[in-house]
Amino acid sequence: MPPRMIAVWCPDWPVTAACADVGTSDEGPVAVLTANRVVACSHEAREFGVRRGLRRREAQARCPELAVLPRNEAAEARLFEPIVLALESIAPGVEVTRPGLAAIGVRGPTRYFGSETAVLHALSRAVGAAPAEEAPAGRPPADPITALIGVADGSFAAEQAARQGIIVPSGESAGFLAELPVSSLDASGDSPLIDLLRRLGLRTLGSFAALPPGEVHARFGPEGAWAHRQAGGRDDRPLAARRPPAELVATLDLEPPVDRIDTVAFSARAMAEQFIADLAGHGLACACLELQAITENGEETVRRWRHAGVLSTVDVVDRIRWQLEGWLRGGSHPPTGGITRLRLVPVETVPLGVHQQALWGGSGADDERAHRALARVQTLLGHGSVLTPMIDGGRDPLRRTRLVPWGDAPVPEHSPEQPWPGHLPAPAPSVLIDPPRPAQVLDATGQAVTVDDRGVVPRPPARFVLGNEARAITSWAGPWPVDGSWWVPDAPSREARFQLVDVQGRAYLVTYTTAGRCWTLTATYD
Repeated sequence: MPPRMIAVWCPDWPVTAACADVGTSDEGPVAVLTANRVVACSHEAREFGVRRGLRRREAQARCPELAVLPRNEAAEARLFEPIVLALESIAPGVEVTRPGLAAIGVRGPTRYFGSETAVLHALSRAVGAAPAEEAPAGRPPADPITALIGVADGSFAAEQAARQGIIVPSGESAGFLAELPVSSLDASGDSPLIDLLRRLGLRTLGSFAALPPGEVHARFGPEGAWAHRQAGGRDDRPLAARRPPAELVATLDLEPPVDRIDTVAFSARAMAEQFIADLAGHGLACACLELQAITENGEETVRRWRHAGVLSTVDVVDRIRWQLEGWLRGGSHPPTGGITRLRLVPVETVPLGVHQQALWGGSGADDERAHRALARVQTLLGHGSVLTPMIDGGRDPLRRTRLVPWGDAPVPEHSPEQPWPGHLPAPAPSVLIDPPRPAQVLDATGQAVTVDDRGVVPRPPARFVLGNEARAITSWAGPWPVDGSWWVPDAPSREARFQLVDVQGRAYLVTYTTAGRCWTLTATYD
């Protein structure tokens, strides 16, 4: 037999959420539309003949006073969250089927409250006391939320019982479902299976459930077989209860306010230990945290700290001390009061045990000392004082290398995996010159080498001049032409790149700009 379940259903929830979002009442005829079709309507609108699936013009023709609102799924989820939290306060393990419909296993709450009726009364009181979203200034307060509760065997039968607000006795769900229309199988009303069953003369769930299961599966496929099980009251799917979000933010209130860094760090050590222990209790470790400090005068400092591995208690305490040192002593606008509150917010977490130590089993103490030193320099001198290079997308070697502040996530602005036609072939230059230095590339007669519009070199390079020093060229490769995007203001003009090797074996990357007919030294090769 399917497990006993409780369903909590809020009628016409898309209408309720849309009206609350725009600050109107849902007492009159209201319809919610998506793609110019009605997806939900109020009871008053249904009395005028408005139904799901109607086009907007046809719905307004049936009810000229119909108020039409766009669907706001974000508002539906946001407004339903307080109801879910109220249900979880009575019975943890709530399954949210969709905003406006939730299910709860009845076994645990019944043992605590004594009977199913007592559980329903407790849930009704919790839903009625759920805090409503505050209305913006100038808008009337939102209407109270109406919720119906039902109990039956299985989630599908419980949902149908909630629509009628009844308790179906144990073992009688199949008989209860038999008289319901087949449209009950799909709340959206646009399932092709429902239309097919109607055309075959199957009007009720009982007539559909009476068909042999094997023939239903052969004729209607897996979707029809699952609908057949629901129609017969054999919905034995286990409850997919959501896990309440864990509160992993650590807060420390200091009373009276403290203006000494060592005192704050000493007081924060217990908070840091609890912060790391709470994460470990959920199988997590922190790789990046946000530290917030607030003074008695309302001044605040916020900074994110990233670690190459995972943060320990010592790491957290050190970063609290470093941030306060940079704020209280090294900042241009030091606070005028003592610290009253510290907050640790985990920004990025990884499963516990994912981070490995050094390759040969060492502790990585040298790397840890280097990371701690860089973090302290960054605290004292500013967020951008320590930079690390990263590979970015682009055709130019200078644009393929970008510097980011140490500790920030190395997220490329352009994907390095793109084809990037016109990029240099391997190997990449080892030393980039920024900004590029002016140079000259001459042919055997001493004239400047040029590149025409078709990418052809009329006279091959023979000498390379950098400053006052001229070098004979023994070999060269190129050109690799690149046309800049003329519609982008900062895009480079048409260029051609060359690789040159002099008599001493030194290799250079030079660039010829067609617009200015000039050469520059861009990079060198080791």
